[in-house]
Amino acid sequence: MSTHDSQDAIVIQDVVKSFRKKTIRGEYTTFKSELVRWLRGQRQPKQKQFIEALRGINLRIPRGKTMAILGRNGSGKSTLLKLITGIYSPTTGTIDVHGRISALLDLGAGFHPDFSGRENILINGIILGMSRAEVRAKMDTIIAFSELGDFIDEPVRTYSSGMYMRLAFSVATHVDPDILIIDEILAVGDEHFSKKSLAKMLEFKRQGKTIVLVTHDLSTVERWCDLAAWIDGGRIRRVGTPAEIAQEYRQAIALAEARSTTFTPPALAEGDTGRLPDVPSAQQASELPAAPAAPAPVVLSRVRFVDGAGAELSSLSPEQPAEVHIDYTAREGTEGAELELSIESADGKPLYVTSTRADAVALPARLPEEGRVRFLIERLGLLGGEYVLSVRARVPGASFTGPKAQCRFAVVSEREDHGIFRPAHRWVVEESPARARPELARVSGS
Repeated sequence: MSTHDSQDAIVIQDVVKSFRKKTIRGEYTTFKSELVRWLRGQRQPKQKQFIEALRGINLRIPRGKTMAILGRNGSGKSTLLKLITGIYSPTTGTIDVHGRISALLDLGAGFHPDFSGRENILINGIILGMSRAEVRAKMDTIIAFSELGDFIDEPVRTYSSGMYMRLAFSVATHVDPDILIIDEILAVGDEHFSKKSLAKMLEFKRQGKTIVLVTHDLSTVERWCDLAAWIDGGRIRRVGTPAEIAQEYRQAIALAEARSTTFTPPALAEGDTGRLPDVPSAQQASELPAAPAAPAPVVLSRVRFVDGAGAELSSLSPEQPAEVHIDYTAREGTEGAELELSIESADGKPLYVTSTRADAVALPARLPEEGRVRFLIERLGLLGGEYVLSVRARVPGASFTGPKAQCRFAVVSEREDHGIFRPAHRWVVEESPARARPELARVSGS
């Protein structure tokens, strides 16, 4: 693996990874029958079979970006991560990694069960490229972040799975990596520690670190990532924006489920790789039979949060001002259109709904063929959590029947208040009603 300077943090070229599988016929069930077979000279050699987990992978991951790897179980995602981290070597092809890597892969990978948490921090830090002095200098910070308390000096075999992950996450994120590899481990531990881990990941993104994330949570992909790659059957099917890849992946999975609600893998024939059937392509998914419908007069092509400079936002704070940009296309001559905007919780509960009609905002009498509507929010006011912003359009005499345009976003708050929203407020502390000498204790951001 190379570590020279490059615009790409990771460059994967023509990588193939094969595993050798030994197949032994199971027809000899007793020592006697096996011995008779051997005396008759009817022994059969063990058959060897190569399984190609990855087939000709070509992928570039730019420095400072967050790349999601999508795909069904068995598609080769975890194998790819283990190749990047050096756990596996490619059968053919090359992988160039530019920078120090830290990885969160299997639960407690690299931990010795009989060593204490403190000893494992030292061992893992050295494995990840730090000197003994560097690990000792960060030891207290790592322990404090993991919140393991007195358990840090107990053998890790006594830890719960949540404690394992807290320690692993704390070590992996405090060794100052250039590249962080995560396999299905984004939310760690209980709700409190999950918020801490999310804040840490956001800090990594702000610092321009490169993150490679394998997950089945498409909302996380759309909210967190800058790029996405779809792997199917050991091959890269497509690389693109998270929204595009997530949409095509959903369509393909929906079509696969529509074709068969159950799947029974066939017996392996000689030379068979055991690969699952292909996920249908986005083009195949789009060919699902549907009732013909007239084109919608207004189509919402994109909705997103942006900051004052126009940069797209995937996470916000409760006190942060923001804009929602709603891009649309309209049929020529469309008149009297109305937009409805809603903010919902991650489980679909509506938290706030408004519209241009409700706010007495008139869109142009005749919409241009392409345009943008901006929704300005002076202060978001939501507490920490995950949310969905949805926009839909209609014209007079029609209901909101067109497809919604949506974006998912996270709110990260350092405060300990609870609920859904955070109203602007202040506290007034008086010495006594009689003296009426108020001291104002203003809450920051109110």
